Amino acid sequence: MTASTTNHPTPEPSPAAPPPLPDPCPRPAAPLGAAGLACEITAELSSRLHTVRLHGFRRPTAPPPALVAVAHGSRHPGAAPAVRALLARVRALRPGLPVHLGHLELDEPPLHDTLAALRDAPTAPGSAVLVPLLFGHGHHVTRDLPAALAAAPHLNGRIATPLGPDALLVEALHDRLLEAGFPTSPHHGHRPAVVLAAAGSRAARSARDTARTARLLSARLGGVPVLPGYASAASPTVPEAVRALTDRGHPPRDIAVAACFAAPGRFADQCAALAPGPAAAPLGDHPALARLVLHRYDQALCARTGSATQDIGAATVAV
Repeated sequence: MTASTTNHPTPEPSPAAPPPLPDPCPRPAAPLGAAGLACEITAELSSRLHTVRLHGFRRPTAPPPALVAVAHGSRHPGAAPAVRALLARVRALRPGLPVHLGHLELDEPPLHDTLAALRDAPTAPGSAVLVPLLFGHGHHVTRDLPAALAAAPHLNGRIATPLGPDALLVEALHDRLLEAGFPTSPHHGHRPAVVLAAAGSRAARSARDTARTARLLSARLGGVPVLPGYASAASPTVPEAVRALTDRGHPPRDIAVAACFAAPGRFADQCAALAPGPAAAPLGDHPALARLVLHRYDQALCARTGSATQDIGAATVAV
């Protein structure tokens, strides 16, 4: 006789938390071998991938020091627009760099106001490089700018070298001469020559800077004679330089005046009026001049104290 059996339904399992996902890299209790170690490293890297950008990762860097362009200043109505156009080109070449303007005299804003405002600047507070929009080591560069930084103790500042001499400056001077109609080569018996008109300074080093710029411009023009001529405080004057070239056999109509000025002003106008031949315009916002401003800024940041710089009080002056 067979014992009867009763069919009992199988009870439904009670709801439970879903089982944990399998560990893609089980961690044995025994010491890891090479394969296990590689698996550990892979798992760790995978867990951190979300923190890495697809196009690479850069550590955040400190904001760059402000570039303070230092213009001489002028009451000429064209001076301020020309300088501001130059600085607009500088900003376009290097977006994100704080660029400010200060004047030594005659115009707004004065340099001391610009430096005072950097105390609370949201970008790179307390750090600045002064780039003189001047073309030689005259007293403004060697005395006035260090004095301005010394009067701004809240700043850790550097002073860049002036804009001349430099190949980029020569490129701008060359282009402005061609724009004024200077011949690219002698023709029909003409003997072109150039007077490089500059503001002038009693500092001997400033005269050496201008003379070197004249030599570089002569080479850029294929050996055309270039003599410095000054508007004030130095010799020869522009008329004296013109006479010297005339005495060498250059017809006055073939003697041009190149304007080694960043912007229109009294000196630039006077020198242009004395030109017997073509008179080049001030350099203004020439692209090469804008690149030169940034080049001087970079040089000042890279210079090493004691080799390419001089310490003057709280300021470091690139030379």
